[in-house]
Amino acid sequence: HRNGYAGLEMNLELVKAILVLPGTALVYVPGAILWMSAQWGLAPNLPDPGRPRFWAALVLGVAGLAFAVWTTHLFRVIGKGTPGPWAPPSRLVVRGPYRHVRNPMITGVLLVLAAESLMLGSWPIAGWMLLFFLGNAIYFPMVEEPALTKKFGSPYRRYQANVPRWIPRWRPWEGL
Repeated sequence: HRNGYAGLEMNLELVKAILVLPGTALVYVPGAILWMSAQWGLAPNLPDPGRPRFWAALVLGVAGLAFAVWTTHLFRVIGKGTPGPWAPPSRLVVRGPYRHVRNPMITGVLLVLAAESLMLGSWPIAGWMLLFFLGNAIYFPMVEEPALTKKFGSPYRRYQANVPRWIPRWRPWEGL
């Protein structure tokens, strides 16, 4: 069945996107940072579960993972694509958190990085979180948004004019 093969292919693309994109930002780079930190005598400083830092990290991590799963699901089901630029959504996704902010996937990654930094007591991971945000703050307006404007045209321009890039709007946008 051709449909079954297409579904399997999309699932493999999704796995690839997860391993490459959030895998790099949340696992591979922080792992390298922790390894280098240990070489410099900056071992992780795990908090006791009775400390507020532990619970703050746990809440941020769960919230970030929830955003990541939710937004990836929306890309797959509504957008018929993946977060990966090699298999992007074919439809503009303006549902769920995308009605409040244009980049909730990045918000999810930043929340998980904040959780990792807090849980591990790692300033270098906090620095990576800042660098990750700055890279995306440059990449999105220079590369991704022009590409989305070209692909989706006036619906994306209207979305862009009404939904902020980074700071969520309080009330969901009802357009499109």
